[in-house]
Amino acid sequence: MLTNRREFLHRVTGTAAAGFLGSAPAGTTSCAAQHGPAPPRPAAGSKIRAVAFDAFPIFDPRPIAALAEDLCPGKGALLSEAWRTRQFEYTWLRVASHEYADFWQVTADALVFAERALALDLGEEKRARLLGAYLDLRAWPDVMPALRALRGAGIRLSFLSNFTPKMLGAAIEGSGLAGQFEHVLSTDRARTYKPDPRAYQMALDAFGLTREEIAFVAFAGWDAAGARWFGYPTFWVNRLGLPAEELGVSADATGASLSDLVEFVKERA
Repeated sequence: MLTNRREFLHRVTGTAAAGFLGSAPAGTTSCAAQHGPAPPRPAAGSKIRAVAFDAFPIFDPRPIAALAEDLCPGKGALLSEAWRTRQFEYTWLRVASHEYADFWQVTADALVFAERALALDLGEEKRARLLGAYLDLRAWPDVMPALRALRGAGIRLSFLSNFTPKMLGAAIEGSGLAGQFEHVLSTDRARTYKPDPRAYQMALDAFGLTREEIAFVAFAGWDAAGARWFGYPTFWVNRLGLPAEELGVSADATGASLSDLVEFVKERA
């Protein structure tokens, strides 16, 4: 049993400094899910024909944490950690309670909670700047070469993200990625969040393929676990070198960059 909230936060985010970047808490997954039947494996001879990406394998979230430190010197890492943790706790609580609010609202609410929990007084201007950083994300340097390689191999591409359409659109436009993705899927359309199976189902419906033909690319360990439970061939872009979640399931493959993903997909395409 974890002895205090600090230990809990440390475990679920990897380290305090990884707050915005690391794996979010996995504790909302039921024990039955952890010990239930193994997720379906791709059928023999099945080929990957499409790839669905979470947002953060594509967009670099580190500037958000850097801005938090600039605005709250000495407390930016703690603010980022508390904000990120509560952000995902709120998504899962809202799914479980059938009380949906979109990811922009959840993110704003989580920031207010984190601010109060740390006895900070950000004020409207700083709060707006932190939220606005989500609309100013840019792609990691390895993204465009990887997307070109996948498209060149005939692989269809999409997002499958908790971000709202506005958040995804702003990041795509700011990163010069317009036209690279066949589908831009926000779970807002289904009024739910990953790892709800209804969220992962969106890629099946959009592509018209079987789940064995769609590789899901996760940034967080919990998302990799959710996609594998759903039955997708799953690749975890573990850019931060974090340990896998202890959920009784793991990604089919893990790599530190999207070049590793390209190799994974081409071997199976």
